[in-house]
Amino acid sequence: MSAAGGPLAGVRVVELASLAPAPFGCMVLADLGADVVRVDRPGGPGAGRLAAPSGGPLQRGRRVTALDLKSPAGVADLLRLVERADVLVEAYRPGVAERLGLGPDVCRDRNPRLVYARMTGWGQDGPLADRAGHDIDYIALAGALEPLGRAGERPHAPLNLIGDFAGGGMLLAVGVLAALLERERSGLGQVVDAAMVDGSALLTSFLHGLLGTGLWAAPRGRNLLDGGAPFYDTYATADGGFMAVGALEPAFYGELLAGLGLGEEDLPPQYDPSGWDELRRRFTERFAERTRDEWTAVFADRDACVTPVLAPGEAHRHPHNAARRTFVEVDGEVQPAPAPRFDRTPTSPPVPERDVSPVEEILTTWR
Repeated sequence: MSAAGGPLAGVRVVELASLAPAPFGCMVLADLGADVVRVDRPGGPGAGRLAAPSGGPLQRGRRVTALDLKSPAGVADLLRLVERADVLVEAYRPGVAERLGLGPDVCRDRNPRLVYARMTGWGQDGPLADRAGHDIDYIALAGALEPLGRAGERPHAPLNLIGDFAGGGMLLAVGVLAALLERERSGLGQVVDAAMVDGSALLTSFLHGLLGTGLWAAPRGRNLLDGGAPFYDTYATADGGFMAVGALEPAFYGELLAGLGLGEEDLPPQYDPSGWDELRRRFTERFAERTRDEWTAVFADRDACVTPVLAPGEAHRHPHNAARRTFVEVDGEVQPAPAPRFDRTPTSPPVPERDVSPVEEILTTWR
């Protein structure tokens, strides 16, 4: 029972219930049309510390079944699903799946074409492989946390977006897609080792390029893209809102100054760091004179790279997001829409997770 549309229609995924990163990766696969079956513990998604929460965006597009993977019967039923699946996703610590009797070798014997995707924080090997951790730990060790924060302040984690979702779940989805593509040539599946520390390090590639050329040499909060430059920062408005400024290039910077009513001849040069404190003071004073909506109107027709800072709960109402349907409503809840978009195999609107189904019922649709 595949999703009605999307480039992955017909791809069958078995997801062993877990938290945040792997469910996000499986959400992406489901959004793209894959038929994802989540395997919960008996008693529902709230049973046991490794079980996933029920409902919400990360769980959409799933069918659900429940198996006791600590019992021979539960493992046997899982392996029956594996025999007909294209992908299995698990997010246990290294070695747990093997001890349960559902590791890669066992699954490969049942289905040589299976893509076996493993989501962990530290990876399947290495000195920390068996250690616990969370997003903040992975990005810290990857070198992705230290550059984040204001000058003179301690590093600040940006929610759990980098490790869990960008470096974790999204990397998992990319790995699965690459393995499925390679399978078309070889006819064989393979193990995908998606580690959040690896993915977080990968996300710093551009930063490493700047370091290599000496363009990121100042301490945290004093560089071009970390809030050090006053023309790449956020500013408070009269009503307690904020505006985001990304006027890096001279043309956009000129439009910024015009919108603010400032003359370039009366200000320090844009790219001279010695004058950045003065520029920030002038920008701060000017933005504080009007509300966020008033500044939004000022810059509406100016190509100045200036936008209002929207809260998650209001982003869907912005005219651009509304026009593109960047957000959709699923079961009465506003959620981000599937992305990217496809012209020939468009994705279907996301749906809530289904009720729990017996394995036999799922197998009848996976013939």
